[in-house]
Amino acid sequence: MESSKKNLCEIHRGDWGGRRVLGASLLAAAVVAAVIALALFLVYRPMKPQATVARAGVYRLVSAAAPGANNSAPTPYALSATVQFTLLLHNPSDRTAVTYDALLAYVTYRGEMVAPPAQLPLVLQDPGADVGLSPLLGGDGGAPVPVSADAVDALRADCVAGRVQLRLVVMGRVRYRSGPFKSAWRDLYVRCDAILGVTVQAAAGGGGGGDVPLLEYPKCAVDA
Repeated sequence: MESSKKNLCEIHRGDWGGRRVLGASLLAAAVVAAVIALALFLVYRPMKPQATVARAGVYRLVSAAAPGANNSAPTPYALSATVQFTLLLHNPSDRTAVTYDALLAYVTYRGEMVAPPAQLPLVLQDPGADVGLSPLLGGDGGAPVPVSADAVDALRADCVAGRVQLRLVVMGRVRYRSGPFKSAWRDLYVRCDAILGVTVQAAAGGGGGGDVPLLEYPKCAVDA
């Protein structure tokens, strides 16, 4: 009887030892897998693009009658704008390619849109590369866009002072490709605040219209 109990205890000890070895092996494998996954993430992790405004042109930025206005009703306030920005997108990663899709660009003044959104083409960006976007916003005619009376008054005063701040907004989606890995589509939201040297003559589309100086280094924020 004592011999049987002794053998049974030895069997239990053997089973427990085997489980400990198996558990240690699984833990070691998990640690190795985690280290490999971390190394791959550090090597191939995507980095969101960087943006800056390199150039700005103002061909028209004046008050105008809003669409639908007539002589029998009060004329709503509106602005007619034709502006162009050159936006540079920099890919800071040397291993990740970027695809931009479903891009829309528009411009605002004091938080109010002053030109209809313009659709931009698909953009493919190589690792470490720069791409430039130069959308013409508002078109040649500068279709009037309804705004508040405060915006019209403020723009008139800013043009007299020769200092107008506009915000360029680009929205869409972005996808990253790093080696064998490809991310899902992510929302892209770029906004750049640019202070421009716009005179009354330039805003009216007369002499001096076109390229205008950037009075301060434009500040751009990118969510992607």
